[in-house]
Amino acid sequence: MSSAPISIGEKECQVLPHNEEAISPTFEKTCEVECSSHAGDAVFVKGEPVIATGRDVSLYLVDERDDGDPALTFRSLLIGTVFACLGAALCQIYEFKPVQVSVSTVFLLLLIYSWGLAWAKFIPRRSSVEGTRFEKLGPILEFLNPSEFKIKEHVIATLVASTAASGNTAVLNFAVQRLYYNTDVKAITAVLATFSTSCFGYGLCGLLRPLTVYPSEMVYWMNLPTVTIFQSLHFDTAANHKRMRLFWLAFAGMFIWEIIPSYIFPLLNGISIFCLASQHAKPSIQDIFTNIFGGIDGNEGLGLLSISLDWQYITSQSAYLTSHALPANTWIGTALCYIIISVIYYSNVWNSLTFPMLSTSIFSSNGSIYDQSTVFGSAFQLNQTALEEVGLPHMTGSNVWLNITANLSIGGLLAHCLCFWGPYLRDTLRNRHSETRSDPHWKAMHKYDEAPFWWYIGLLILAFFSGLIVIIKGQTTLPWYSYIVALLLGSFVTPFSQLLYARMGSGVATNQLMKMVGGAITPGRPVANLYFSMWSHDIIQQSISLAADLKIGQYLKIPPRVMFLTQVWGTILGAAINYVVMVSVVNAQRSILVNPNGNNIWSGQLVQSLNSDAVTWSLAKDLYGPGGPYFIVPMSLLIGTVPTIIQWLIAKRWPTIGPVKVDSIILPIIYMCSAVLSSGTNSTITSTILVGFISQFWLRKYHPGWFRKYNYILGGALDGGAQVMIFILSFAVFGASGVPRPFLAWAGNPVKGNVDYCNGNGAL
Repeated sequence: MSSAPISIGEKECQVLPHNEEAISPTFEKTCEVECSSHAGDAVFVKGEPVIATGRDVSLYLVDERDDGDPALTFRSLLIGTVFACLGAALCQIYEFKPVQVSVSTVFLLLLIYSWGLAWAKFIPRRSSVEGTRFEKLGPILEFLNPSEFKIKEHVIATLVASTAASGNTAVLNFAVQRLYYNTDVKAITAVLATFSTSCFGYGLCGLLRPLTVYPSEMVYWMNLPTVTIFQSLHFDTAANHKRMRLFWLAFAGMFIWEIIPSYIFPLLNGISIFCLASQHAKPSIQDIFTNIFGGIDGNEGLGLLSISLDWQYITSQSAYLTSHALPANTWIGTALCYIIISVIYYSNVWNSLTFPMLSTSIFSSNGSIYDQSTVFGSAFQLNQTALEEVGLPHMTGSNVWLNITANLSIGGLLAHCLCFWGPYLRDTLRNRHSETRSDPHWKAMHKYDEAPFWWYIGLLILAFFSGLIVIIKGQTTLPWYSYIVALLLGSFVTPFSQLLYARMGSGVATNQLMKMVGGAITPGRPVANLYFSMWSHDIIQQSISLAADLKIGQYLKIPPRVMFLTQVWGTILGAAINYVVMVSVVNAQRSILVNPNGNNIWSGQLVQSLNSDAVTWSLAKDLYGPGGPYFIVPMSLLIGTVPTIIQWLIAKRWPTIGPVKVDSIILPIIYMCSAVLSSGTNSTITSTILVGFISQFWLRKYHPGWFRKYNYILGGALDGGAQVMIFILSFAVFGASGVPRPFLAWAGNPVKGNVDYCNGNGAL
């Protein structure tokens, strides 16, 4: 249910009400018994518990109520399928945007809620024909409209839609082959490959449930707004009229507003006083201002202090619930990013001044685009003679730093899980069946038949052979033994990544490790490297997303076997829609997607990055080996473990230094965020931080009642209004399926130069 540009997840805390919103009798009774025994574990402010741990979430935030209503019905499956198509299409469109954002689950949830209520109200029920000549239609009407639209049907429809809308990065590999290798991957190959990665990840997720889903501390913080909104809508119906009125007003307002910054007045996406003031400065000053303060156009600059009014890129993600430690770690990393990338570029590390400051493309030594087709030919394998003539590829300094931080993050992740969470994991495995330590919501699920482990094992086997067919019949150039190594490597890293995401609400991208290993096993084969990374990294990403959904099912008492079928269906449906939309966008916008800069509407930065990594890691010996220009990149994997080990030793001796708990510093997240500005549109960063501060600090602290009842409803409405308008504009005027129709040129939409008037680096 998640997803991201460099994948930074974002989220925070919330509490159940006392007076304003009803608390169910089930919760009151549970609290009398359990909350009292754990009252010493939580901090109370004005009678409200401050949610700081997974145990607090289970006891105070999420209601244990279970009405036993049906979950899997024709209605829930059909509504979920319809909105899955919308969500999956939106998700794939945003993969080709300058900033990648996820489709709001809260938006899908509220939209589905409105449709479900309308269905229940306007479709005739069985009772309406009883005693009439149409009584024989009773069973059909009951099948179509069984009863009121209750919470479990709502959850199933939303999970189908959100699973499809979470995306599958395997589809981007097919885009790379179309754009850079002139290979038209057939639909059957694409479907089998995406099914293989998705379902192998789901199989791993199922096997790891006792460790990464069942325990209280495995919260998946990003999902808490979704869970609380579900329960508020269905368990507190008295307050729903005001909530839904706010939702539709905000949705309509943002739907209308979004056409202004995204199409009519794009300057509003990055208002920079520094850029406006630099128009008559010397060219050398303009270049510096563009690199530091510019940021509307793709790869223009770092966007320092720019203010954006374009909600499609700001999104409500920064207003969501996370572990307490995450925002500070994220902001520290982002602040470091401004400094580090600037220092790398202007000190000419890795010959940075020869290339653009920001780009994920690869270049020749003179700064031109690298001629990879000559080096690898039509067989997608290295031609050593051609390599000697063309020379080795080069990366921008920001892209090298991105690769370094990716490996630092992986090393830090492994060290952090083992050092800080090792004892907890050991205790969890030892006491996984203990009634005193297990999650109360998990205990409440015992009345439902569990999805047996052999279902997940069977899914793993099916996914394995689907992938093997692709290896044998498809144009992957990946040997079968490398395919097996990829699956084993991804399976090893999966539990570590799941643990970090479950506990902190954010993950670390592990694809760099996979590409590094793939380059060592299959040298000289960039396409093989793409597929090696796909089968090793994508199964991790899919397992995290599906594990988060399983936790929602546990909180909301969805039968496990229904969850299994729902997630498999959503995954397959999403993959098919992703592929169709990808083909449409790539065919229509090919020239922009291969351009290192793109524009303010479309960007190929993700596919460029995938291709650049595949090419460079296929030349790992020359580029990343001892004596190579980027030897520091693989070494960062080991370097990343050292600071975390030192931090752990400090924490053992001094758990708290001043106001800071030492173990709340999550170095892997800081590493990852310190490269978040390495590509794309960066003019939204300041606005994103401001929205997060207003929501998570000001509203949450000084207006907790409003925050609790309306914060996530408002965020979902704003996300939904913006994303639906972008979906329409993408095909109507942005050229997702044909010729673009740009708006008239005027001061707020300049036809020449960068949109924010930072016109250095030859923009004019």
